[in-house]
Amino acid sequence: MTNYSIKTIAENYKMTAFGVPFEDFNDWAGNAAKTAARKAEITENGKLAELLALADGTEYQINYVLDGKAWRGFGVMGEFVVEGAIVLDFLAGDYIVVPGTGADKDRLADEITGKVFSGMMNEITDYKYVGPGNATFVKAADNGGFYGEMWLRAKKVEG
Repeated sequence: MTNYSIKTIAENYKMTAFGVPFEDFNDWAGNAAKTAARKAEITENGKLAELLALADGTEYQINYVLDGKAWRGFGVMGEFVVEGAIVLDFLAGDYIVVPGTGADKDRLADEITGKVFSGMMNEITDYKYVGPGNATFVKAADNGGFYGEMWLRAKKVEG
């Protein structure tokens, strides 16, 4: 069984991010390319740095359902006004928290996401992921590597 915990968030919160919608959720290579291009764009034009400076400096990789389509972006916790960014609503409630560690900061969020959606959610039988989104952060760990967590809103399964 994969390691996870349940944490309760008492109040709704917002995240501000830049991202891309996916026309075909199952186009893994195409979606990865679109996501990488968007990340490169907001890094090069300084928009991501501008957003990080307004918040606490922690960057999140965010998966969300927006207008009925899968969407992936990069942003911060909180509501901020930055040209081209959107504000996403995250709801209060229970969250499945999945930790991970690794040596590559840029790959760790994807590794955790892959672990969660490639079967781990089937192993968790007492909670069900309900969305509308999830977010993963990665930060430097004391051992010189990196530590990350993915947070997914969930409801306890009754019965």
